[in-house]
Amino acid sequence: MTLIVLLFSIGIVLVAAEVIVPGGILGTLGAILFFAGCVLTFMAYGNWAGFATIIVALAIGCLAIFLEFWILPKTKIGKRAFLNAEVTGVSAAIGKEALDLIGKSAEALTMLSPSGYVRVDGQRYEAFCQSGQVPAGATLQVIGADNFRLIVTPSHLKN
Repeated sequence: MTLIVLLFSIGIVLVAAEVIVPGGILGTLGAILFFAGCVLTFMAYGNWAGFATIIVALAIGCLAIFLEFWILPKTKIGKRAFLNAEVTGVSAAIGKEALDLIGKSAEALTMLSPSGYVRVDGQRYEAFCQSGQVPAGATLQVIGADNFRLIVTPSHLKN
């Protein structure tokens, strides 16, 4: 009986730790310990005690889910641990403002070979030069944009 109680106790601790350390490993180990406790109960005490142990294990599992998803997010610790705000950003580095940059002059901050960094209106952007390699300091023209970078072409090279 002591081994069964020990298996259940360690299983409860591992399932509770799963809330803090996500990944599924601790929760899976806790479930395996619950299962082992149920098997040992069937072997040592018979069917009725085994079924009662399964009911207890399921009740503990349901209680853990209830605490994790309904109670914990309302606590002070849970409010700090769970994300409540919506992320509204876009994956594009330059977004819709890139359309306003088409036709503007740019200066190569790094060598574009064919990608690098340029400055347009005092802002630094990643750029791709269709003409191939361009040295740093070159004057460029913004001719387009894709999701993550400006597309530039040399207008004339500085001496």
